[in-house]
This record gives sequence, C-alpha cells and structure tokens, in this order.
Amino acid sequence: MGRKFFVGGNWKCNGTNEEVKKIISTLNAGDVPSQDVVEVVVSPPFVFLPLTKGSLRPDFHVAAQNCWVKKGGAYTGEISAEMLVNLDIPWVILGHSERRLILGESNEFVGDKVAYALSRGLKVIACVGETLEQRESGSTLEVVAAQTKAIADRVSDWTNVVVAYEPVWAIGTGKVATPAQAQEVHAELRKWLHANISPEVAASTRIIYGGSVNGANCKELAAQPDVDGFLVGGASLKPEFIDIIKSAEVKKSA
Repeated sequence: MGRKFFVGGNWKCNGTNEEVKKIISTLNAGDVPSQDVVEVVVSPPFVFLPLTKGSLRPDFHVAAQNCWVKKGGAYTGEISAEMLVNLDIPWVILGHSERRLILGESNEFVGDKVAYALSRGLKVIACVGETLEQRESGSTLEVVAAQTKAIADRVSDWTNVVVAYEPVWAIGTGKVATPAQAQEVHAELRKWLHANISPEVAASTRIIYGGSVNGANCKELAAQPDVDGFLVGGASLKPEFIDIIKSAEVKKSA
C-alpha cells in the first residue's frame, strides 16, 4: 500500500477570532482531492482549537502545536496530551525547530514528548531538521539521525507518527531546499529507519517536507519519490494552501 500524501498547516502564533474564521471559510470552500488521496491537518494556536474543530470541514483534521511531556498538574502554561484527547483533537506537532532552538527542547525531551503523546492516543507530527551552520559543516544527516534516534529509542509503534523534515535555514526565510536536497535527506532518513527500526516502518512511515513551501514550488517537491507531503507554515494562512493540498495529485498520477 502506498503512503497517503499528508499536508499539514502550521499556523504558528498567528490569528484573531476573525482571521481564523476567514481562513476556515477559505478552507471549507476549497476544491481539494478526496481523503483517499490526501490527509489534511491544520494546526491553530491552542486558544483557537475549539473554534477550528467546531467549524472546519469534516475531511480536514486538527492538530495542536505542542503538548506537555507527561500528565497534567502543576505545570503553569502547559497543555497536556489528556486535554487534547478530551477535546477530540487527534494530532499534535512535537519537536518543531522553533521550540528546539528558542525554548531549548533537547532531542531527549522531544523523544519523551512523542512517546507520551502516542501513549495517550494522539497522532504525532515529529519534526527534525538541521540549522544552516550544521548543513554547511556537512553534519545534516548526523543531526537528523540523532533527532530521529531519540524518538526511536522511546517509540516502538510508528503507525501514528509522521516525520517532518524541516531544514531550519529554510523556515520562513524564503530559502527552500531544492527538490534534490529534500529528496536526499528524505531518502537518507528512510534508509536510517530501514536499518535501525525495520524495513516495514521505513516503507510505511510518511516523511514530509517543511520549509518555505508555497503554491509555486509544491508540485516539483511533491514529485520527489521520498517526499510524502508537507508541513506548511506561512502559506497555510493563505488561499494558496489549497494549491499545496492539490499537489497530492502529482503522486496519484505518478
């Protein structure tokens, strides 16, 4: 069975009630491929999760942008996996580079978060990726393998994990990894999964690309054999997100 194309929209720390309603109405009106061709998940800030969940078309799903590493309690400002489950939010993004770099989340901490979220029944978009310095020093694959290993050390069932490769130097900078650069890292990640977990996990796990994906570059990226979709930042707040979802057709016709 082929890997179903996956498009995630990470709204990051953006939006007002009015703006969110506008984005949702654009998404609800969008003409996109059916659910058997593409899985679509959007990730609003925590405060807009109920609004989004309540008014978004039923064939699109909702993700939180983070959750706490264990059960709730005296952790001011945190949101637990149990709360997300209680709100019927099926997905969560964990290990985003902004949290790794700005908030100091280590590989091990992200691995613990992924394992805990999965144990509570959430599906996880687990993010990995290198900085510009790491790429220029030739350590991209080493960095991404270490980030993935910290998850693999704690997770045995990969059914509900989507891996998002997001080169940090391409996030919100307008710089995009070339299709060949994206394909190279995705192929190496898949090889790593094959060697270190199992051929089955390597063949079935979706590895999606994030980093300045937009309506203009998505088709060429989608055509790469190991690119199974996208995690979209800025463009997910715009009507062109519909065009990015439609790039799933490239895989269907391949």
